[in-house]
Amino acid sequence: MMFWYGNGNGVDGWVYVLMTVGMVLFWGAVIIGVIALVRHTTRPEIHAPSHTPPPTPQQLLAERFARGEIDEHEYRSRLDVLHQAPRSPAAR
Repeated sequence: MMFWYGNGNGVDGWVYVLMTVGMVLFWGAVIIGVIALVRHTTRPEIHAPSHTPPPTPQQLLAERFARGEIDEHEYRSRLDVLHQAPRSPAAR
């Protein structure tokens, strides 16, 4: 009995290369799986609904002014219109 030594047993250098590559791929998959599991279990819940109130028209107008979408004259004229507009019964 030769126990993997000598010719005629069917095991040559390529088998060892394939076994090494297979082992590296196996452990790589295990490590990536563990990392994915840890990230999945420790990330914050993103499906929770947000209970922040919607921005007011004045806030939206101020944001547009801050971004430079409107100039100061337009900002002030629109702000005056918002302050003069009667409030709806739902907003009271």
